[in-house]
Amino acid sequence: MAILESGEIYVETIYILSLESDKIRAKDIGDYIGFSRPSVSRAINSLIEKGLVRKDKNGYIKLTEGGIILAKHKYERHTLIAKLFEGLGVDEDTAEEDACRIEPFISDTTLNAIRVHMIRNS
Repeated sequence: MAILESGEIYVETIYILSLESDKIRAKDIGDYIGFSRPSVSRAINSLIEKGLVRKDKNGYIKLTEGGIILAKHKYERHTLIAKLFEGLGVDEDTAEEDACRIEPFISDTTLNAIRVHMIRNS
């Protein structure tokens, strides 16, 4: 099952929002990432078709088990990169923004090297 980078952004966003509330709507997702409601709606429908997301009877958006696995993986990668940047002295907002940009392109090999480096130097 191939998922585009934008789909991964949505899955990760739903995961982040779910840490705060189990009542997530398309509007919440759009507000968080700055995308229009029609764009969010199309993306959610695509993620439903891929089995990563579902809507409950009240219209709240939830990750499936597969969606949770993908989201946790993406979130862990993002968080690790952001923490590395912050450890280098980058302010939190810039570190978060740069981690978002870099995370989709960094290899697992490099990410594991970052993880080892951070463990050794903590």
